[in-house]
Amino acid sequence: MTVRTDPETQACFFTLDNGEEIRLGPDVTVITDSEKAMSAVELDGRRIYITEREADALTVAGAVDGRRHLKATDGDSVI
Repeated sequence: MTVRTDPETQACFFTLDNGEEIRLGPDVTVITDSEKAMSAVELDGRRIYITEREADALTVAGAVDGRRHLKATDGDSVI
């Protein structure tokens, strides 16, 4: 999957296996999946995992930044 954004128009383009989805930035929320320690967006009920660079680009295009910072609770964590 690839993500493209146009900050000027706030358009967000998601290229998926079955074609391209287009959303306006304010209609997209970037979330944190704490079990996978990854950022994601949900499109039509499907969770799509994205890189932090893609998450940042989405927020610049007006997406809601719903990410949470995760902290290590185990002594052997790499965080």
